[in-house]
Amino acid sequence: MKQHRYVVLDRDGTIIGEREYLSEPEQVALLPGVGAALRELQQMGFGLVVITNQSGVGRGIFDQAQLERVHQRLEELFQAEGIHLDGLYVCAHAPDDDCACRKPKLGLLQKAADDLCFNMANSIVIGDKACDIEMGRMAGALTFLVRTGYGAQFENEVAADYVVDDLTAAVRVLGNMSSPRHR
Repeated sequence: MKQHRYVVLDRDGTIIGEREYLSEPEQVALLPGVGAALRELQQMGFGLVVITNQSGVGRGIFDQAQLERVHQRLEELFQAEGIHLDGLYVCAHAPDDDCACRKPKLGLLQKAADDLCFNMANSIVIGDKACDIEMGRMAGALTFLVRTGYGAQFENEVAADYVVDDLTAAVRVLGNMSSPRHR
C-alpha cells in the first residue's frame, strides 16, 4: 500500500491571521490565498494536518470549550472552501508544563504520523515560527518558513529548507518539484 504524503501546517500566522490568544470563533479568518493553496495541495495528492500550540488553555486565558468553538469555525471555513483536513492536533499546555506535545517537540507530529500512517521524514512542515521549523527538521521533514505571522522575524534565525512569503508561495515551490524531497 502506497503511503499518503502529508503537509503539516501551523495554525496561527500560517493559515489564519495571527492574534494573541485567539479564543473567539469570530476572530478566525483564513489568510489571503490560503483556501486556494490548500485546495491545490489536495489536488497534488497531499493530505493536510494542522499542529498547533495553544498555551492560552494551559495559562487559563481561555478554556477547552472556547478552543473547540474556534476549531469548529476553522472547519466551517475549510468546508466552505472545499478543503478536507485529515487531522487537527493541539498542545494546550503552558510552555513550562514540560509536556511531550508542545512544538518543537515531536509528540503531536508522531501522533499524527501514527494515526494517519505516514512517515514523518516524508512530510512537509509549513509554519511561521522557529518551533515549527525545528520540529520539522528534527523529524527529517522538508520545511518551509512563511513570512506571514511571525515568520519575517525568524527568517535569519532558523534553518528552513525554504523561506517564502506565504502559503501560496510554498505551494508554488512544491508544485515545481518533480518529487518534493529536500537536500
